[in-house]
Amino acid sequence: MTTSLAGPGLLAAPGPALADHLAVHGPLPPADVAALAEAAALTGRGGAAFPTAVKTRAVARAAARARRAPVVVANGAEGEPAALKDRALLTAAPHLVLDGLALAGRTLGATSLVLAAAPEHLPPVARALGERRDAVRLHAVAPSFVAGEESALVSAVDGRPALPRSREVPVRVRGVDGRPTLVLNVETLARLALLARGRPEAAVRALVTRHREVAGVVRADVVDAAPGTRLADLLPLRGVRAVLVGGYSGTWLPAGTARGLTLDAADLAAAGARLGAGVLAALPPDRCGLLETARVVDLLARDSAGQCGPCLNGLPRIAAALGVLAVPAPPPPGLLEDLRRWCGLVTGRGACRHPDGAVRLVASALEVFAGELTAHRQGSCTATSWAPFLPVPAGAR
Repeated sequence: MTTSLAGPGLLAAPGPALADHLAVHGPLPPADVAALAEAAALTGRGGAAFPTAVKTRAVARAAARARRAPVVVANGAEGEPAALKDRALLTAAPHLVLDGLALAGRTLGATSLVLAAAPEHLPPVARALGERRDAVRLHAVAPSFVAGEESALVSAVDGRPALPRSREVPVRVRGVDGRPTLVLNVETLARLALLARGRPEAAVRALVTRHREVAGVVRADVVDAAPGTRLADLLPLRGVRAVLVGGYSGTWLPAGTARGLTLDAADLAAAGARLGAGVLAALPPDRCGLLETARVVDLLARDSAGQCGPCLNGLPRIAAALGVLAVPAPPPPGLLEDLRRWCGLVTGRGACRHPDGAVRLVASALEVFAGELTAHRQGSCTATSWAPFLPVPAGAR
């Protein structure tokens, strides 16, 4: 798999050095992050798309009540195996991320700034910090699908296991070192840095990781795309079996449906999808969608936090059932009905949203690949290649 970077905006700098950064973007003017985000209707780029201004002001209020200086954490953990956008941004434009982090810190009066990412993605940031005066603590995050969830990330920064915690006391109230903590995705911070420089288009664009097969080779790259961009302009959709939108907590869509969609949130929502982690994948016509989904859901079950019933019991059972249905052979009677029932029992009952994302993926697969389900029950499969398409790490929690 190859990775390339393309597109204007966040990935426009010719190199990660400060001189390159300033040559393209100019100096960082003073700005209030909450006001910037509110004026531009900026939403978070970590997957939940929560309004950035609302999140920032909630931390400010909590810090005022607690009479404690808050902490700002830049989240570059990117536990989604199919997503490359955060690592691309930290490699190509670390100064934009650090600019946004500095702005958020100044807005809130934070006394501690943290940037958390996988160990292999921190060296470019460390070099960038060597050219600046910002005091930012770098924290290496062990790879895990749930490590990027904000309460899990706060736990990791505090030296505890990277596991989601109870929602009763959110990190905006008690986070790193027990202080109110603002956690923003690194792309969100970089977009704030562009907004401060008078670039309003930054708020509506999104970094997208696209996976597709070209001349028999699976390729992945990152583009900075406008909301009106058609999926058909980002992916080769002619002849593909289906399109995954939103990554491993996302939704499979029929190729015909995907051809008529743009990246606009309302457009995707009308089709029952959302951009989520910013992942698009065009499933080649020779692959089995059920098998690809089963491999992903097995990862989601193995890489869960394991702290609640849906993760301890529900996801493993769902993964096992889907694994059986992905084999071209008659399944045990009632297994498909059991799978649908288990998905319903898991939804909304997890300690975090990890189980909900897995169930969303499964439900869409059962609908989009219904023809494959029928073929498998009869002992056949329409796929001709069983080579993995979607990236699934061998190890998990």
